[in-house]
Amino acid sequence: MMKFLRGYQMASFNKIILMGNLTRDPELRYAPSGTAICNIDIAVNDGHKKDAEPLYIRIIAFNKQAESCGQYLRKGSGIMAEGRLQISSWDGDGGVKRTRPEVVAQTIQFLSNKGDQPSPMDSNQIDNNDIPF
Repeated sequence: MMKFLRGYQMASFNKIILMGNLTRDPELRYAPSGTAICNIDIAVNDGHKKDAEPLYIRIIAFNKQAESCGQYLRKGSGIMAEGRLQISSWDGDGGVKRTRPEVVAQTIQFLSNKGDQPSPMDSNQIDNNDIPF
């Protein structure tokens, strides 16, 4: 099989979808060119392990999407973000190399919070007879 792959470039695909809650208010700023940039930090929990530590991921949004995030999102807001994964690196205190996973957002969907209007998918509004399995 290795002979078959020799000379061929492997295909790659970089797409990630995350759902979580903001750990702090979004940071909206503008580049000198006027481009809006919004940093959004979220916590993502593992739905299968109750005692697992959450993952903390930075989402970066641009342009109109960044402005909407800065205007409507707050600490605790739920979002679903779709984009590409990248690793950011910098020199921290004492010259220690630091890294952090980030998602450059393609789309961000705002999710309703518990205080908002109930969603049609709230568990108290679903009749067990409506579930097809």
